[in-house]
Amino acid sequence: MTDIEKPTLVWLRDDLRLADNPALAAGAQLGAPLVIVYILDEMSEGIRPLGGAAKWWLHGSLEALSKDLASRGQRLVLRHGPAVDVLLELSGEIGAGHVFWNRRYGGGERAVDAAIKTSLKATGVVVESFQANLLHEPWTVRTQAGQPFRVYTPFRKACRAQLPPRTPLPAPDALPLPLPDVRTDSLSDWRLMPTKPDWAAGLRATWTPGEAGARTQFQTFRTERLKDYAARRDEPAADVSSRLSPHLRFGEISPFQLWHGVSPEALAETPKIELANVDKFLSEIGWREFSWHLLFHQPDLATRNFQSRFDAFPWPAVNEASLVAWQQGRTGIPIVDAGMRELWQTGFMHNRVRMIVASFLIKNLMVDWRIGEAWFWDTLVDADAANNPASWQWVAGSGADAAPYFRVFNPVLQGEKFDARGDYVRTYVPELANVPAKQIHAPWKSGGVAGYPEPIVDLGATRERALRAFAQMREEEVDSSSGFTDD
Repeated sequence: MTDIEKPTLVWLRDDLRLADNPALAAGAQLGAPLVIVYILDEMSEGIRPLGGAAKWWLHGSLEALSKDLASRGQRLVLRHGPAVDVLLELSGEIGAGHVFWNRRYGGGERAVDAAIKTSLKATGVVVESFQANLLHEPWTVRTQAGQPFRVYTPFRKACRAQLPPRTPLPAPDALPLPLPDVRTDSLSDWRLMPTKPDWAAGLRATWTPGEAGARTQFQTFRTERLKDYAARRDEPAADVSSRLSPHLRFGEISPFQLWHGVSPEALAETPKIELANVDKFLSEIGWREFSWHLLFHQPDLATRNFQSRFDAFPWPAVNEASLVAWQQGRTGIPIVDAGMRELWQTGFMHNRVRMIVASFLIKNLMVDWRIGEAWFWDTLVDADAANNPASWQWVAGSGADAAPYFRVFNPVLQGEKFDARGDYVRTYVPELANVPAKQIHAPWKSGGVAGYPEPIVDLGATRERALRAFAQMREEEVDSSSGFTDD
């Protein structure tokens, strides 16, 4: 049997789609018997286990992909365990001649992939990886000095100076038949879905995981929401967000499809879309790219300050009662509570509100940003290994291109500016349903509302406390750099 006749193994990861999937397209083009596998790897060193909400999404995404493959006469093989062991075993089991996958960029993932590639090549297997999930590979965008970018705006400018992203690949018209009798796990045995208790009712009511759901969501965004995106994207009650982030996170749609999907040609049949709306949407795609480039160069982005000077920040002991109040949306600050309850109910939070609740946790409650990042990792359906920590560090002031630490979001003013009528707050904090718009973002100033808590902190006093802590860190930094100590 020649290498071309030997079975081909396609390993899917965060690319759970048929269209614009270079690894799958390569496997289909060879024409040899094809095995398509997804491996649940929660044991390899450096691989971060999924949070609860992301596991719920993964179950739905794999279920949808299995049906899509079945409609083309194929099947999805499921295996679990350390990917190095599982993939090498499966490759030997089927006598693979070729193994294809789309590249990953996290440090642990790259180490796993490199080990597998080395081992497979030693046995004569042809291994090839492809660019599928980033418009620009992290090693291709550098400053003039040859260094990774640390500031977003010049990063995006450098990306724009490169050739346009490639055209998305169509889904294969046909797929080679699978090998019979290849063992697969049962998806239900992975127990990705919550049961006791089943907290996912709101997620089921809100989302449709899978490639078809991603296509529908993108079409709705382009035809109904994009026209108002630049002007109203910061308003949490306005229905203009793309809501594509979980689909993009699991690779049910690719950034290449999004980039080309908002081109003038693609939008020719929609009502006239001003360029500012497209540019703002692509800027958000660019921030995702920037975050992944940061993670590529600092694999421990979720646990280590990007700016090492923040290692000296004087975090106090965590007030557990305050932390729980924040997690449950019972802080007494309406826009914060609305965001945290939206997160719990839907596995999602509006982007502007994410910044507000993060600032409140870090700067008003003085809780280490890593604790907030971990909570989002567990509760967001779009929990992204790069975007999540990069965004938390941006708010904390410790990240790349970060907001200065002395920028403290005032949640009352933020609510009044971006949720002026209080519609977003009323949606998720029904205790305030009858409070007039002029009072809804600071109900304690007009006597409070029965059944709704008073603020757990004084916003002004805690802002000053945060600024003092920042000043203390700066003083210690100066002392350290000057060679003097307090001894």
